[in-house]
This record gives sequence, C-alpha cells and structure tokens, in this order.
Amino acid sequence: MTASTLPDSGANAGSARRPNPEESLRIFGMSMQQFRRSSVIVGLLIILLLPFTVEDFAVFQMTQVIYLSIAVLGLNLLTGFNGQFSLGHSAFMALGAYTAGIMMAQWEIAYYWTIIPAGVICFAAGFLFGLPALRLEGLYLALATFALATATPQLLKYEHFEPWTGGVQGLDLFKDDSPIAFLSNDQWWYYFSLFFGVLLFIGAWNLVRGRTGRAMIAIRDNPIAASTMGINTSVYKATTFGVSGFYCGVAGALSAIVVEFIAPESFTIIHAILLLIAMVIGGLASIPAAIIGGAFILYMPNFSEAVVDAFFAGDPSSKALVWVSFGVVMIIVVYIMPMGVAGFIRWNVQKLARRG
Repeated sequence: MTASTLPDSGANAGSARRPNPEESLRIFGMSMQQFRRSSVIVGLLIILLLPFTVEDFAVFQMTQVIYLSIAVLGLNLLTGFNGQFSLGHSAFMALGAYTAGIMMAQWEIAYYWTIIPAGVICFAAGFLFGLPALRLEGLYLALATFALATATPQLLKYEHFEPWTGGVQGLDLFKDDSPIAFLSNDQWWYYFSLFFGVLLFIGAWNLVRGRTGRAMIAIRDNPIAASTMGINTSVYKATTFGVSGFYCGVAGALSAIVVEFIAPESFTIIHAILLLIAMVIGGLASIPAAIIGGAFILYMPNFSEAVVDAFFAGDPSSKALVWVSFGVVMIIVVYIMPMGVAGFIRWNVQKLARRG
C-alpha cells in the first residue's frame, strides 16, 4: 500500500454509512421497517372497512374516538415532544367547537368550511397564550393553563356572550344528511372526520421528524443546550403551543359537527384532565399512541361502569363507585405499562424480533 492511497481509503471509511442495528432484526420473517409498513397498511384497511361491519351507534362512537385522538395528539406535541405541561387544552377544544358552532348557527356557513377557520383561530390563541407562558415552566405553567380551563366554561355562560354562545343552554346544530347514497349519516361523519384525522396525523409525523421536530425535542431535553446551539427557544415554544391549539381546535370543531350540540359543560376541567390522562396512558412522545388515548377517554368510563355493575348489581349507590373503578384501572395500567400502551407494544415487538 502506497502513501497516496491512504487518504482515499480513510475518506471511504469515513463516508461509509454506519449500519442501523434495526436493519438486522427480523420479526415474522420481515425486517422491522417492512413490519411497520405492513402494520400501517393493515391498520388503515381495518379503519376503512370497520364502519361496514358494526352498527351505526358503534360507528358514531368510533367517530368520537377520531376527534378525541386529534386532541390528544395536539397535547402530545406540546407535552410529549416539547416538554410544556398543560392542563388547559379543553379551552382550545371549546374555542374550536364554538367557532364552528357560531359559523353554522349564526352565519349559516356549511359545516365543511368551519374546520380550518376553527383551527386557525385556535392556533392564534395558542400562540398568543404561549408568549406570556414562556416565562413559566413546570407547575407554574400547569397552574396558568389550569386557570384557562377553569375560566373558559364560565366565560361561555357570560350573559353578554349568550347571544353567540347560547349561554348555559348551549347551541343546537343541524347539518345535512350524507351526500353519498350508500353511506349512512354516521358512516359519512366517520369518513369525514377520518379524512382530517389522517391529514393531521401525517402532518404530525412529518413535523416531529423534520428540523422543527428535532428543535422541539432538543428544547424538551435540555433548553439551555438547545439555546446554545442557536435554537430560538421562545419562537419554537410559542409556535408549538399554537400548533397544539390548532389540533385541539380542529378536534373541537369536529365534535360540534358530529354531536350537533355544544355546551359549556362539555369542556370543563375534567375534560382537560382526561386529555392529559389519555396522553400518558397512550404513551408520551408517540404519534400512534394518540389513537389509544382517544379510545381510552371514550371507552374507559363505560368499562368502569360495566365493572361496577358486574360486582354491585342492583345497588343504586354503586354508581358512585364508577370513578373509583376508573382510578383503579388507571393505576393498574400505569403500573404495568409505565411507558404507556404504545411503549408496552413497542417493547414486546422488540422482544419478539430476532437478529437475521
């Protein structure tokens, strides 16, 4: 070997791509990348075909899971990926719902034109709220957002806003029937919500894997180091708050359209806490986990009630134990799956994988 060949061999060695350990893993005869793609395709096929295999009420419930998942995803972008703790995202859902409701009821605008304006208004509200919140972190930020969630239902009941919000009575909304003949109304609202859900999930997936997402995660992990690297932490934090508000605003608008009714009591602090619980149960910093969280919000209270009825059948006072059952189940889930359901599934998949 001559001296002239040494620089070339060194350059080639330096430019060689470092192998990814996951490339050598196999599960069910497929690489991990192939397994993920196959899982996504199978999941999408199930989601698309499921409304034709169940009753309309079940389809209505699945539609609720879709917009709840969008709200959980919005909160996860803020807390899971950016590290900002919020107890007030029910307020952004309320703002989105009432924006859509007022546009439909007061201005007679078609429901499909209300989704984007509701999201944009909530983006602006989230961004503006995020600016003063830059001085707050941890529990102090949680208290500020808690105040927002607590005040919002009272503002919606305020008598001077009643001509717009309907006050305590809320707003009754009426929308057109399904424009597609072979789809029932519930099936149509399912696919209508699914369209926006898929777009927003793809948007979140691209966001967290791009430059903006890396900056968000860097701020979450070490804000001082991120600032030293030239990341404008103030802009990214406020923008993340706005994006999170956008997701919750779209979810609120979809809830108003699907349910055809909105009221202040639909967006109390309990709803905000449920969003936070759903995010933790599903899994922090995981996009698919938002679907698990949305399903948890909708189905877990019903499951808790069924458990109570099974053990205390015929006892009228047993209804008070529903939330006790809810809490017990939640503690068990967190104890068994501390990384959330998505993390538990990911861990088991990695255990099943073998080096090929």
